[in-house]
Amino acid sequence: MPYNIWCSGCNSMIAKGVRFNAEKKHVGNYYSTKIWSFTMKAACCKEEIVIQTDPKNCRYVIVSDAQQKTEDFDIEDAETLALPTDDERGMLADPFYRLEHQEKDLQKKKEAEPILVRLQRISDHRHSDEYSLNRSLRAKLRSQKKRVAEEEAASRRMGINIRLLPAAEEDAAAASQVKFSTKFDKTRRDTHALINASSIFPGSSGFPVANKKITGLETKRRKISAAAAYKLSGRFKPSSWSQNSVSSSGPKFTPVLARRF
Repeated sequence: MPYNIWCSGCNSMIAKGVRFNAEKKHVGNYYSTKIWSFTMKAACCKEEIVIQTDPKNCRYVIVSDAQQKTEDFDIEDAETLALPTDDERGMLADPFYRLEHQEKDLQKKKEAEPILVRLQRISDHRHSDEYSLNRSLRAKLRSQKKRVAEEEAASRRMGINIRLLPAAEEDAAAASQVKFSTKFDKTRRDTHALINASSIFPGSSGFPVANKKITGLETKRRKISAAAAYKLSGRFKPSSWSQNSVSSSGPKFTPVLARRF
């Protein structure tokens, strides 16, 4: 689309630059230049829009089912040049009109000449020594390649396949504030919570879960002590069944052996 238009079928805007599959036809000539017609369907409502070329005015003309969107803008805000109208173009072709406005054109030329001369001097100074320009450009390129190689080597040392950006103070400050939780921290928190929840009095049943864990730890400690004592005395380690049976059978008696004389 050569410019913004309004669709006549659904009154929606079709932006400039939107592509269409159009049917191209030769509908006439302007002197020896052919006039082409493009028929396309709008995507919004399937309305057929017809646009023709205008070789005389060097533009496109909407024939049917659409309307060009009128857009007004300020030349200074858009930073563009004002094009002369058809009447001004006709006046410029008149030699008497050019003679009358020649003084104004000369005055504009004098006002714009210092700016043009300064721009020309700057351009000549920048491009006067080609060897220096080439030398500075090559030095800049070498330093850039060296920096990229160092960054890639640092990335390979860290086991990363991508090139990292240079280190910054903001990144270091943000990384120092990040804390990762470990298994040691979790175990320490659980131990502290268990100690705080347990009672300071022995045999207290205020916290059954804590007492159960403490009892289990004490049982394991007694078994380890008993196994170490039997190992030092040269005896076999009794089984847990025998220990339970002995502990559950009332008071212990030491057997007495009698010798016959």
